[in-house]
Order: sequence, then C-alpha cells, then structure tokens
Amino acid sequence: MQNENNRVQTPRRPGGMRGPGMRGGMGEKPKNFKSAMVRLVKELQKYKVWLMVALVLAALGSVLSIFAPNQLSEMTNLISAGIQQASMDIIAIQRIALFLLLLYLSSALFSYIEGIGMTIVANRFARSLRRRISTKINQLPLKYFDQHQSGDILSRVTNDVDMIAQSMNQSLSTLVSSVTLFLGTLIMMFYTNWILALTAILSSLIGFMGMSFILKKSQKYFVQKQVELGNLNGHIEEIYSGLNVVKVYNGKKEADKKFDELNHRVCESNQKSQFLSGLMQPMMGFIGNFGYVAVCIVGALLTMNDMISFGVIIAFISYVRMFTNPLSQIAQAMTSLQSTAAASERVFELMDEEEMEEQSQIMKTLKKEEVKGKIEFQNVVFQYDNNDQPTIKNFTATAEPGQKIAIVGPTGAGKTTMVNLLMKFYEINSGDIKIDGVSTKELTRENIHDLFTMVLQDTWLFGGTVKENIVYNQENVSDEKVQEVCKEVGLHHFIKTLPQGYQSEIEENDSVSAGQRQLLTIARGMIQDAPFLILDEATSNVDTRTEEVVQSAMDKLTEGRTSFIIAHRLSTIKNADLILVMQEGNIIEQGNHEALLQKQGAYAQLYNSQFEQ
Repeated sequence: MQNENNRVQTPRRPGGMRGPGMRGGMGEKPKNFKSAMVRLVKELQKYKVWLMVALVLAALGSVLSIFAPNQLSEMTNLISAGIQQASMDIIAIQRIALFLLLLYLSSALFSYIEGIGMTIVANRFARSLRRRISTKINQLPLKYFDQHQSGDILSRVTNDVDMIAQSMNQSLSTLVSSVTLFLGTLIMMFYTNWILALTAILSSLIGFMGMSFILKKSQKYFVQKQVELGNLNGHIEEIYSGLNVVKVYNGKKEADKKFDELNHRVCESNQKSQFLSGLMQPMMGFIGNFGYVAVCIVGALLTMNDMISFGVIIAFISYVRMFTNPLSQIAQAMTSLQSTAAASERVFELMDEEEMEEQSQIMKTLKKEEVKGKIEFQNVVFQYDNNDQPTIKNFTATAEPGQKIAIVGPTGAGKTTMVNLLMKFYEINSGDIKIDGVSTKELTRENIHDLFTMVLQDTWLFGGTVKENIVYNQENVSDEKVQEVCKEVGLHHFIKTLPQGYQSEIEENDSVSAGQRQLLTIARGMIQDAPFLILDEATSNVDTRTEEVVQSAMDKLTEGRTSFIIAHRLSTIKNADLILVMQEGNIIEQGNHEALLQKQGAYAQLYNSQFEQ
C-alpha cells in the first residue's frame, strides 16, 4: 500500500462530488455458473496433486462402502439358511463380518485423510487468493476506487473468499464421493437384480426432476445474495466512517431506514435461496422412504415367486439408502457450489480489473540527492473516464528549484487533480510533466513518490506508538530526530503528557483532537527528506494559534525544496513565490501576492471575499 505521505485524496469531481460516494459495479450482470466454475478449476491447477489425492480417496471411500450391502446380503442368507437347517456356519459368518469391518474402517480412514487434504487445499488457496487480491489492489488505478464502495471491496476480499474456501472444503469432496457412490450403487443394483434396480430408479426419478428445477430457480438468488451483501457492507462502512456527520445532522433515522432496506434485500435473497435449497433434504427424504416401500413390496413379490432370496431385499434396502442419499448430498453440494460460483464471479471481477500501466520497461531513476527541483507542466490535458469534458485543459506552468508554488481556485477547479497527475496517480491524456527535464512517463510511480513529501488535509493514524506513526515507512530515524521535528511542529509538549511519551500506543479512534492528528501527520511528512513538498490544505484542521506554529514549521520545511501548496486560506500563502489561480482546469492568473492584488482579478476577489464583513 502507499505510505501516508504518498496517499492521495479522493479526487474531487466537477461540482465538488467526491469519488467514494459514487457507486459502480453493482448493476453488472454476473457470469454464468459454468464459466465461473471453469475459471475456479483453472485457478486450482497449482494444487492439483493434493486435490487429486483428496478426490481419489473420497472416491475410494465410496467404492469400498458400495461392496458392504452385497456382503450383508450373503451374511443374511447364511443366517437364514442356518436358522432353517439348525446349523450355523459361524466361520463363514465371522469371515464376512471381519471383511465388513475392514471395509468400513478403510472407508473411514480414506474419508479422514481426504478431509485433511481438502482442508489444506481450501485454506492454502484462500491464503493465495487473498495475497493476490492484496497485490492486485496496489496495482489498480484510483479510478477503480472512485467507482466502487470500500465496503463492497472489503466484502469481496473477506466474505467472498471465505465462501469459496468453505464451499471447496465442504462440497467438492462430497460431490465426488456422492457421484461415485451414486454410480457405483447403480451398477451394483443392476448386478444384484435388475427388476429391483428399475424399481428403485423409477421411484427416485422424481428426485432428479425436482433437483434440476430447484437448482435452476435458486441460482439467481445466490448471486443476488452476494451482491446485496456487498451493498450492505458498503453502506455500513460509509455510515460508520462518517458517524459524527450522521449524528450532527440527525441522519440516524435516514441511515437506519436505508440500512433496513438493504438488510431486507439481503434477508429476502438469502431467504429465497435457502428456502429453495432447503427443499432438497425433505424431498430426498420422501423419495428415499418411497423407494424403501417400493423395494419391499416388489422384493416380497419376487421372494414369494422364488426369484430372489431374502438377503437380496436386505441388500437393496441398503442400496436404496445409498442411492437416494447421494442425490441429497449432490443437491446440497450443488447448492453450495452455486454460492461459490456467485462469490467467484465477484472475486474474479476484481482480479480481472484493468491495472495501472506496466512499469517493468522503465529503467530511468532520479535519486533524491541528485534532484535539483525543477518541475514543468507542458500543455497537460486530463479527463476522467466518466466525464465528457476534460478536467485539466492545456495546463502549462513551470516551478523553479526551491520555489514555493501556491495553487488556489474554487472547488472543482482541478487543484487536487493537478497534484494527482504530478504524483502519477493518474495518467495524463496528452502533454507532459517533467522533473529536472525528465518526463514522468519515463519514471516509475515508486520513484516519483519517493521524491515527494505529501501532507494531506485528511489525517490517518494506525494502531501503534506515537513514534511509529511519525516515522512510518522510514528507516534509521533516531529518537533525537523525531523529538526535534515534534518540537518544531509544536507537538513535543502534547506527546510528553501521554503515559509513555513517544512510546504511547495511539489509534485513530483515540481521544486525540483533529488538530493533534494533523500535527502528527505534518511531523510524519517532515521526517521524510524529499526534494519536493506537497501541502494539500495541511493546516485546515488546526486553530489560528496552532496554525501560526505550524506555518512557521512549514516555512522551515519548504526551505530548499520545491513546494506546491493547495490552499483555501489565502492568508497562509502571502509569501509564496508564485501563485497559480485555477478555474475550470486551467490557469487564469499567475504571479505573486502583491502583483495579483494589483490586477484586481479573480485572485483579488477570492482574497477580499475572505475578509468581507
């Protein structure tokens, strides 16, 4: 992930609208069950050895259990003959009993090993999938995050991956063993007696028809459930992250109303899918019981006509159970696989998203210590994908080494977008941006990010000590250096009041004021020794008195660095070497503070409006 100083604000859309609130990706039609499962099988090629061993053992366990009814039939016939003749063949009965015990123990052992194997495959695949998603997220352009809610992305990474892993662990081997058991039982039934075999099949035929109908009806609800769950997670994440705003504007009722609506959709789609899949078990139970009755009646007639022995009926009662149970298990496994298909579609959608431009061919590098500090914008044009008009139009400007450049203008003028293009968070449509004469197109994003210190309006702290938050992603920073920076920012006294000082644990939700959080991120920016500096409304969350302290520290920070300052408080940029006034994606005025005031143009209007009564 980008470090804090290289993190970027969500771009402001024309009209002041921000990206994360926008919705995207929810209305797309999902792929079908077949294509999702084919893709999943391809993804599992890496684990094919473990997978094949587990599935072969599952099949062998089922095959072994198929021979048991035939042995039971033989044992029953021996016992019946012994009762009639008053002489039991105990040795033969013991031999069959021991053979049955061996069959059952072997089947149980194979199932146990198969269970371990499938657990290993499922968890390793889930771990690999999460790792790949984490890598993928770092390779996605910002426009993806503009168009998708954070909660929906989190749902794909957590809920959908978990669904795939659980379903693989529970359903894949069940499906293989059930199919093996079903086919093997079918063969053994016809081998034993074809009349009773047809009786069992005809009585169970309705099960196939019911299963096919229910699977067809329930698939869309499983897909819908995963989509609606993503919507619900997106809403929860959005409301929880802005809970203070919701409370201040008494938006609880509206937020609860929307939550109830989304929750109802999840409940409704889940209820429909579970209801339809829940019909499988009772339907299969009825079919199994109906098969018992049919086999007993037909078997009794055949026995009375001396066509079969009593042991065959006993064997077929077991075969009917072994024949109908796999149908139920297959139905349940298919239901679970439908959830897997729905989750897989959503995960693979994320994995297939277009990535940022490949940088492996870029070999040129600018080193911090060798950079002089000149930046040129040459006829830069940039347009968001879903906009008809360019946001940045033929932007041209030059920042000389060590200059302090202020960028001002109304909301939606393209100030933050301009900085995002400079940081290569977005690729420009035409024109060029050069650092010391080298085009940013010839430099990697990581190299560019390493050249910039970026302090944003939006603060971010992570769970860790105060020092860890300040030196984030920087190596070999001494305690003395950290304290020196904090004293410069005016943060040292506050830190000393904490229980463990610089080693105190601090988190975003701790009772730290907005100003103190901002000062911590400013200190974090000052620790990074980079030749360029970007301040995006970095002092907006501090009071006037604190702003004076921060401004003094910023003046020291900007010394010897080419600095870009996005500001709405124009009083903070009076000493800027160059002020660029932007409007509708282009520069309409430029000059220093005094020169722009004398022009009595757009800058003068903006400046004077802040001091009007």
